Amino acid sequence: MVTIDKYVRAKSLEEAYELNVAKGSQIIGGMLWIKMGNNKIKTAIDLCDLGLDKIEEDDEQFSIGAMVSLRDIELNESLNRYTNNAIRNSVKDIVGVQFRNLATVGGSIWGRFGFSDVLTVFLALDSYVELYKGGIIPLSEFANMKRDKDILVRIIVKKTPVKITYSSMRNQRTDFPVITCATSVIDDTYRTVIGARPNKAILITDENRLLADVNESSVKAFSEYVAASSPTGSNLRGSSEYRTHLIKVLTERNIKEMEGIS
Repeated sequence: MVTIDKYVRAKSLEEAYELNVAKGSQIIGGMLWIKMGNNKIKTAIDLCDLGLDKIEEDDEQFSIGAMVSLRDIELNESLNRYTNNAIRNSVKDIVGVQFRNLATVGGSIWGRFGFSDVLTVFLALDSYVELYKGGIIPLSEFANMKRDKDILVRIIVKKTPVKITYSSMRNQRTDFPVITCATSVIDDTYRTVIGARPNKAILITDENRLLADVNESSVKAFSEYVAASSPTGSNLRGSSEYRTHLIKVLTERNIKEMEGIS
């Protein structure tokens, strides 16, 4: 059970930051994961009044505020048109609609959870995070940073030409994933992101140009390379060996789907 001594709706990012750096303070987001803990929060900081619940778009990028819900990105037609519905596919099996109406993109990315479908799909895009003090940095860099007291303001997805496909394996619908897999092509480079290993998602690129010529043989070779480059572990949802097998299967399926290979 979580107990909160003080609840504050911040009036500015500066106020939120000043409150957050104090020991025992915490940004609460949708609070769906936090409430499952057993700790005491001295000051719970809500960003709901800061206008960060919008998806904005221009000719160069999408700007997704930290308080945008998973349901918002699931339903956003422009974002899903750009990603060939990969965004929608990445979140549609997360618990249920009521949950996705509350869970925030900012909380999902900030948490860098091992089971995160959201982190997996955004890492496969040309994505960045804007931090209040740290500025704009690539999501791939942020994913490997230690947590601190900065504030995630928004996710930025550049409209770089991309082909992307998302898939995951769950033992049953709405359960945590056994493995997540997002495969994309950006600037003629294939990249696959593997999450729920059960550790957090990692990005693997085709640095050896195995897919310079895309065919059955090269797709299989790249899928095996991704599996070999993705350390896996075992938990109640699946063994390490099973996850490694799934990585090969899902990577191969993703590429074939993107390239129209039957």
